[in-house]
Amino acid sequence: MSDSALPRWRDRRFLVLLALGFSAGVPLPLTAFTLRQWMSESGISLAAIGMTALIGLAYSLKFLWSPVLDHALPPAFRGLGRRRGWLAVIQPALALAILALGLTDPTADPTMTVAIAVGVAFLSASQDIVIDAYRIEVLPERDQGYGLACYVWGYRGALLASGAGALAMAELGGWSFAFAMCAVMIGVGFLAVLAAPDAGPAPVEHPHGWAARLRLAVVDPFADFVRRPYWFAILAFVALFKLGEALAGIMTAPFYREMGFSRLEVASVSSVFGLFATLLGALAGGWFVARIGTGRALIITGMAQMLSNLMYVALAQAGHDIPMLFAQVGVENFTDGLADAAFVTYLSSLTSRSFTATQYALLSSLAAVPLRTLGASSGWLAEMLGWPSFFLMTTVAALPAMGIMLFLLRRLPPAPVGAEAAAAR
Repeated sequence: MSDSALPRWRDRRFLVLLALGFSAGVPLPLTAFTLRQWMSESGISLAAIGMTALIGLAYSLKFLWSPVLDHALPPAFRGLGRRRGWLAVIQPALALAILALGLTDPTADPTMTVAIAVGVAFLSASQDIVIDAYRIEVLPERDQGYGLACYVWGYRGALLASGAGALAMAELGGWSFAFAMCAVMIGVGFLAVLAAPDAGPAPVEHPHGWAARLRLAVVDPFADFVRRPYWFAILAFVALFKLGEALAGIMTAPFYREMGFSRLEVASVSSVFGLFATLLGALAGGWFVARIGTGRALIITGMAQMLSNLMYVALAQAGHDIPMLFAQVGVENFTDGLADAAFVTYLSSLTSRSFTATQYALLSSLAAVPLRTLGASSGWLAEMLGWPSFFLMTTVAALPAMGIMLFLLRRLPPAPVGAEAAAAR
């Protein structure tokens, strides 16, 4: 009695989510890898480049202003409804901010470049809030998996376009041209908003007054979370699990440049090949979780993610070596995809059914906060230690999370493989 998947993929809503995923993915590299590549080529110090990790704090703190976007009407385009109306307001502002970012000069005024990048990150995080709400509301529960798949593939395509694509465009027309083209890409999402169906009827009435709404959106889910056993250890694990990867990842662009790799080499290997390695790792990770269970998958993939940082040490010793670059990028991205699949599954298992969306947003935001703060010291550490010692340190930085993880899995083991399916029968 199950429907064929093909008619669902032809549904206009899935094409809209594909386009919205693309629009959501465009800004991320422009405030991270692409921006750091530009600053590296402009002669900005490693310490200053490391501080760009703070730009992404908007993605970590977006739950703070999500109640405004959830409850308030947009200042314009109200005829499109709350979700599409807010997107129609945010996306043109985001495109203009990206265009303005490309017109700055990080050599002459790096402060202005970073300030506008912060604005891009804020608008991008705001767009994410609204798109996530629209995606959940526009589809029935049985179609959420298809909708998320469309969103993820659009998002990954955008990471390629504004990562490797921006580097290639900068090679042809300069950085201002590259950022201008990325600003145009936001138009894909804007056209999708105009063509999108409405998200459906308005939600149930919310409590009156901002204090009551904020309590419902933030305080109650957090209070529910802290009542469970070992909640502080859970938060510590979530915060530290990606720390070693983040410290290494922030310094990737200047590291590759110091090793003598060109823009096009970095674009073709790190961005294009790395993207496919990540997608393959995520698929393999999903199979791995289903095969051996979340707990064991988390241990194995977490260890693989931690040890993959040693490939940076090997590349630092090899120097400008294209086969070694392929090996380093392939191992790192594949293991990151593996670990992400287990980590996201574990995060999902931590949420209460009464507060699923809010608690997941809070947990995912928490996972990024230390990366955006402690990660800011990566440039200073790289300058002080040198590349081989720095990447050895990033490997060791993952050990605290691994220890907490083993403690939690012993005290709070996830449900065994097949238990959920058996319970549903």
